[in-house]
Formats: sequence, C-alpha cells, structure tokens
Amino acid sequence: MTTPIVETKGIEVRFPLPTHFLSRDKPVLHALNTVDIAIQPGETFCVVGESGCGKTTLGRAIIGLQPPTAGEIYFNGQRIDQMDEATRKPIRRDMQMVFQNPYASLNPRRNVFETLAEPIRHLMPETPASEVRETVENVLAVTGCDPSWQRKLPHEFSGGQRQRIAIARALVTNPAFIVADEPISALDVSIQAQILNLMTDLQSKWGLTYLFITHDLSVVEHFGTRVAVMYLGRVMELAKTETLFDAPKHPYTQLLLDAIPKLEGGSFDTPREPGELPDPVNMPPGCPFAPRCAMAEARCRAERPELRPLSNGARVACHFAE
Repeated sequence: MTTPIVETKGIEVRFPLPTHFLSRDKPVLHALNTVDIAIQPGETFCVVGESGCGKTTLGRAIIGLQPPTAGEIYFNGQRIDQMDEATRKPIRRDMQMVFQNPYASLNPRRNVFETLAEPIRHLMPETPASEVRETVENVLAVTGCDPSWQRKLPHEFSGGQRQRIAIARALVTNPAFIVADEPISALDVSIQAQILNLMTDLQSKWGLTYLFITHDLSVVEHFGTRVAVMYLGRVMELAKTETLFDAPKHPYTQLLLDAIPKLEGGSFDTPREPGELPDPVNMPPGCPFAPRCAMAEARCRAERPELRPLSNGARVACHFAE
C-alpha cells in the first residue's frame, strides 16, 4: 500500500479563552477533535463544512503554522509535528500554502520578484542569484503571469492576478504538497474557473497533491478526489467524491448537499434543521450534530459515534448511517 504523503493521527487543537484573572474556570475552545486523515500522493483531498468547523485550523496544523495540542502529523512517513524549526526547514520546501485572501497574503511593499524570490532565498540559501531569477521567471510563465509583472507591487493587480502570483509563490520551491485554503472564495465566478483550471493543469504537469479547503460543494464535485466533511472540529464523513455526492450517508452531509442552489427543479430556500450548534467550549457528550439532526435518538445524545467504514467505501460518524 502506498505511503500517504500526509497523515494525521488523532490531532487536536484547543485554544484557551481569555478569562478574568480571579476566575477558577479556564474555558477552552475545541477547534479540532481527534482528526484522522490520510492523503495519498497526487490526489485532491477536499475538506468542506460550515464556517468555524475547523477546516482552516486543520490546514494550518498540517503545514506547521498552528502546533497541535495532541496527536501526530506525518509527511512521507516522517513525523513532523514535534520537529523544531531548524529540523523542519528542509521539509518546508515540499509543503506550501495558498491563502484565502489574495489581497492580504502578499506584502504590499514588495514587488512580485521579491515576493517570489524570498522563499527560495530562505529555504534554499545556497541557490545562485541567476538561478533564483530563472526560477521566478519560469514559475511566472507556468502560472500565466506576464514577465513584466516582476517589478510591480500587489496593489497594481486584480484579485485573480494576485491569486496567480500567490500560487506562483507556492510553486517556487518545487513542492510536492500544497494546502489551498479557500483560494477562490474572494474571486469573481469567472475568475474562479480560471484559477481552478490553472490548479488542475499544474497538478497534472507537476504531480502536485492538494489539500483543498472550501465551503463550496459545487466546486468539490468537479475538482476533488476525496472529501472530508467536518463539523465542530470532527470529520463526520469521509468518502470518494462520486460516492459522497451519489449517496451521502451522514445527515449533515445531506444537509450541505441540499443547500446547493439548483436552477432547475429546486428551490433557493436553504434547508434548515431544528436546533442550534452546540457550544464548542462545552461540547455535548454525544454526537455534536444531534441537536440539529431530525434522526437523532437518545443514543445519539449520550454516545459519540466513531468514524467507521461502510460497505460503499465511505467512513461515517453516525450510529444510523445504514
């Protein structure tokens, strides 16, 4: 069996919340709760869910921007979450990130050449200046950027052009794995298609592996290899894309799919389940989706379901998935 390029084992991320200095209670926000995923080389592993479900925290934990509170993270079979910065530095060449907002992810005081040259100089300081320039020019060409952009500043570009530059920055170190955190959500629909086509072409030419974070399931259907559906820091369903869209097994996944606007034979009214989101600081003992689930029974409110395999190949955290 192929070794996953990225694997997480029971990772958790908890954020302590500010309290009065005399308070005895120390509330903690549970952003990730025992997340287990394995991403295979060359695939587009999509993570979807509502805002606040832990998608971005998962990506930041894997890439090393947010240390996990518990659990283990592996890259090409090597554990990386306990490495110090000096030991992890060579691995950072192979793991890069494209951030959500192209207007905030680029330094406004650095031109395009300086922005793209910085990762090479930092992670590969032995690279000659001539090779740095050649690499920058090649990556700009691959991502459809004009060579004349090198001396321009970020404010001189549109949103789509900035995101192309951000993707080019992620590629300059020739990585194997890229975390793309909602890279098209801040762009117009026509530009979104261009960026997705660019990422697909780059994946086929460079053999890239993506962790693609999004809330847009219509994009996932055409772009993803496998999908992990998250809710309140937990993976509720994990399946191949076609399996998930053809036969969703978790009630939360069904809710998300029903919320996709349909032009024919559907309604633009968003379906709603009864109840409200549980408090992520004081999580209930059972299934976190139980307060909103029409199928929930007493067992759901008392016993937390584990992510378990089903006959269709999916893994679902639901007592009544069958």
